[in-house]
Amino acid sequence: MQTKLRQLYQELQNLDPARLSVAVGFDGFVDEIVEVVDRRESFDSYTRMTHMKQFGERISNAAGLSTNIEFVPKTMKLGGNGPIMANAMVKAGVNVSYVGALGRPNIHPVFTELTDACAQVYSVTEPGHTDAVEFDDGKVMLGKMESLNEVTWAALQEQVGSEQLKKIFSGADLAATVNWTMMPYMNEIWDGLLSLISPHPDGHRPFFFVDLADPSKRSPEDIREALETIRKFSAYYRVILGLNRKEASEIATVRRLTLSKPAKEVDLEEIVKALGEDLGLWCLMVHPTNEAGAFVDGQYYYAEGPFTSKPRLTTGAGDNFNAGFCLGLMLGLGVEESLLVGKATSGFYVRHMHSPSPEQLLDFIKLWADRVGEEF
Repeated sequence: MQTKLRQLYQELQNLDPARLSVAVGFDGFVDEIVEVVDRRESFDSYTRMTHMKQFGERISNAAGLSTNIEFVPKTMKLGGNGPIMANAMVKAGVNVSYVGALGRPNIHPVFTELTDACAQVYSVTEPGHTDAVEFDDGKVMLGKMESLNEVTWAALQEQVGSEQLKKIFSGADLAATVNWTMMPYMNEIWDGLLSLISPHPDGHRPFFFVDLADPSKRSPEDIREALETIRKFSAYYRVILGLNRKEASEIATVRRLTLSKPAKEVDLEEIVKALGEDLGLWCLMVHPTNEAGAFVDGQYYYAEGPFTSKPRLTTGAGDNFNAGFCLGLMLGLGVEESLLVGKATSGFYVRHMHSPSPEQLLDFIKLWADRVGEEF
């Protein structure tokens, strides 16, 4: 691992993200990061709940009664899978075009840093709002997302225009459409994009990245329909479906895959291979907290670490991983190297509460190489 990281460090120094272009859509959220009070000692001092189980038990124990749960706001930041992924790409030095729900008629101030750095921005409606309840072992996202109902293919055509949409999403090295679960008209938007896109004249196929974003609240029929629509993009793109470990189990269940154990219990390699073979996309990638695996062209690739038991911010870690992984692929790195870039990008993010610049990413990879096997 140490040798691979040092080789990656050397490779990245000779690559130029500024030559790359990315199109991302279509969500947008204002994220309010909050902690849950376990016990308050005084008006200005409290002990926070550090594990999700504490939060769940506090609610369960109040069943049939009532209870008061106190949230303490810590910070407000841009949110949504699309803006967080786009922001990580911008920080990495990539040219980004964003289309989504960032505020209308005025873009919400939390997105200003992103929109100022993007090559072009089209905002079609107000953003949603999320209270991101953070624990040491995960997070609970409490979302208010009615405004995303306004992100439709008709709205995109009216406010962006068909020709501009075609130019943005056909001309990019990577097109990313994320947060399918919370975007009720994403299938319609995908169908609209498919109607505009034609094969590249020289046979080149850019990347098309999809993040379903916790599809557990959607019906199995909806999920199967979405997967079939995603598959259609394979005629024009190298399609990447990115999942976290929970999502991978849910998709495996919906697809009725035959596994050696229940989907939640099988190891990463088995579920990645099974999903990859079943879906037939160019790349099926799964990224648990401390490892990541991908199935590309019949071959399994794996990367591990770096792990910290004390992340400062976990909301957006997966989006930063996705950005780093896709960045590596666009730069021409191998799949394993791209997984490592994804892990380094998210690793930096959870420790520093922001996405890394190219220099910060290199420094983090160097530090990781020096401390392989250690928690840092």
